[in-house]
Amino acid sequence: MSGLVTTEQTGAIFRITLNRPEKRNAISWQVGKDLRTAIDRAASASGVRVVVLSGAGSVFSAGIDLGDLMDLPNRYGEHWLRQMRTITDDWQALTTRIERLEIPTIAALHGMCLGLGLEIALACDFRIAAQGTKLALPETRLGIVPDVGGTTRLTRLVGVGRAKELIMTGRTFSATDAERWGVVNQLADADDLNTVVQAFADELILAAPLAVGMAKRVIDGMFDVDRGLLLEGWAQSQLIRTADFSEGVQAAIARRAAEFKGE
Repeated sequence: MSGLVTTEQTGAIFRITLNRPEKRNAISWQVGKDLRTAIDRAASASGVRVVVLSGAGSVFSAGIDLGDLMDLPNRYGEHWLRQMRTITDDWQALTTRIERLEIPTIAALHGMCLGLGLEIALACDFRIAAQGTKLALPETRLGIVPDVGGTTRLTRLVGVGRAKELIMTGRTFSATDAERWGVVNQLADADDLNTVVQAFADELILAAPLAVGMAKRVIDGMFDVDRGLLLEGWAQSQLIRTADFSEGVQAAIARRAAEFKGE
């Protein structure tokens, strides 16, 4: 791996850390690739009972690296817009791998958890957030939708009405609201986040690992996630071609309000 994601196993706990603090752990293609490798390492490591995912520095993740979007033509060719479903599939493979890991996963959130960062956290089984953490799926403010499982998994957690509110407005919400709505399982004081995560992991370790893995599969199998991911990919393949998306990205990079025209 490149060092943008680090791993460490301590006893039965396998820790994965997004390690790009100078970029607020913005998720580039390389970060995503390294995260997939880290998950595979956790799956094959001996004695692992819990995986903890966290972010180095002041935030969990500010979301996708917008600059990395500009590299899509180099990665997928000059006609990359025609391959949007393939691009979405490639990113969805990461969050699906996290979700289908039979080992329970905990996302330890602090500072901010936005966009793709939140989609990755939603793919984990549990989320524990430090007080003061800000969360959002702001994709509609860029002219697109959360397409890496965010739309599907948030709706599964909070229901249709709340999911529409949070996704269609793209608004930022607090960790307190996130806990109240079921997005976050537990809150912790900022200084106690690691302690609370450790205590939760220790509780999971008390249960039989095969039963935990099977319970996870049964519960996740009650929902048609695959259909939701297909719909996300279809929607994104349409939206990525719009003038509104181009305007949204340019506005975000320039840190100005976007002027959407519905085109």
